Amino acid sequence: MIQKIRLKRLIMDALDEDIGSGDLTTSALLTGGESGTGRTVAKSEVVIAGIDVFREVFHAFDNELDFMAYLRDGEVASPGNVIAEVSGRLQSILTSERVALNFFQRMCGIATLTRKFVDMITGTKAKILDTRKTVAGHRDLDKYAVTVGGGQNHRLGLDGGVMIKDNHIIAAGNITKAVQLAATAIPPTIKIEVEVKNQEEAVEALAAGADIIMLDNMSISEMKKAVSLIDGRALIEASGNVTLSNVREIAQTGVDFISVGALTHSVAAADLSLTIVAE
Repeated sequence: MIQKIRLKRLIMDALDEDIGSGDLTTSALLTGGESGTGRTVAKSEVVIAGIDVFREVFHAFDNELDFMAYLRDGEVASPGNVIAEVSGRLQSILTSERVALNFFQRMCGIATLTRKFVDMITGTKAKILDTRKTVAGHRDLDKYAVTVGGGQNHRLGLDGGVMIKDNHIIAAGNITKAVQLAATAIPPTIKIEVEVKNQEEAVEALAAGADIIMLDNMSISEMKKAVSLIDGRALIEASGNVTLSNVREIAQTGVDFISVGALTHSVAAADLSLTIVAE
């Protein structure tokens, strides 16, 4: 997951953004001496991801708060389950709860959605991958949550591999030239992936020596033809408009990987609540 120093900086930036010059509401209502407990409860079925991040937000604001986690990353919370409790200075809990929940609900939402996709393709050889379509600054957290949900990470960043997409092909001139240029510029241990939109481009990418061929926005019938054409001579990734309703059919075409941008670019936050139990 994200390095501790980077996580701390991300959390402090988020707290500073939210609190600004001070929590006007809490400061007006409390003296600062009150204590209590914040109880986090699942309101729907949720795959837990980021419990340590959730804890770290509270401790970044007030390291004297006590935090008790009842579920670990990867475990499933049913509606009504208590996930965690944070106790201590009530003013600290109230001021930091929104930021803590923002991190936690997003990570749980990603893990929960990923688990649904993974479950849908059980029994096939395909693996669910994420993409680089993440919230700025949160990529490590987003991608960690995908792995908790049972998915796998694609490139963490542009330095994680060569992926020749349509705009690269236009810039280079054609698929063959793009692959040749990439092959001469990178170590032989790095794989080259090429995005293709039809059978002709798939043939060209294969002939050029692509290690992975991405079938972009192809129909199921087109995917089946491409898988047959490639015939195991390159790994195959399916991408574009993948949903829970069609992912199994895509997996059954015989592709090796299915990348799903929706895991991180538009995921719904998990339905969690934090309720104060005042002493």
